[in-house]
Amino acid sequence: MRICITERRLDRIREVLAKRQTDLTLVINNIHDPHNVSAILRSCDAFGIHRVHLLYTDTAFPALGKKSSGSAKKWVETMRHQSAAALAEHLKGQGFSLVATSFSESARPLPAWDLTGKIAIILGNEHRGVDEDLAPHIDGALYIPMQGMVQSLNVSVAAAVILYEGFRQRHAAGCYDAPCLPAEELERLTRLWAQK
Repeated sequence: MRICITERRLDRIREVLAKRQTDLTLVINNIHDPHNVSAILRSCDAFGIHRVHLLYTDTAFPALGKKSSGSAKKWVETMRHQSAAALAEHLKGQGFSLVATSFSESARPLPAWDLTGKIAIILGNEHRGVDEDLAPHIDGALYIPMQGMVQSLNVSVAAAVILYEGFRQRHAAGCYDAPCLPAEELERLTRLWAQK
């Protein structure tokens, strides 16, 4: 069956792809709740994140439904890694800094981080946090300042807050003004997305 797509739809796809950010990414580390993962992917799509990295070493990647993600999973690329070392080698080989969400004493508040460069934010498991295997590869840690009695946000809410701060900084720096993706990749993805 051939899909008929309007020029208006193609223009919308090109417009979205032109704002995709390739040098800000998230690492989803053994997050088990499918609603959390779906909501994280939805936030990634909303703020123009091109690719998310998956590190599932002791938890199965959850089956994602369509409701909470708004089908965002089909608009955000995912890349799986077999180990913390493989993830770090891949991302650091591309010039990314790895920053974990953490309550450690060395963690700095989110607004203190420059999110306009090549940075991968690691979101850990809902109960255990970021895997210990990642510790040797982490370049720093961040936390979201909280003003209430509760110490932390739900991981999907934390992801949205972090990505909004990234959007705020990047928008001010003009990062959304010109495409990050090369022209030929933009056209390839436009054709691919048109079939979704």
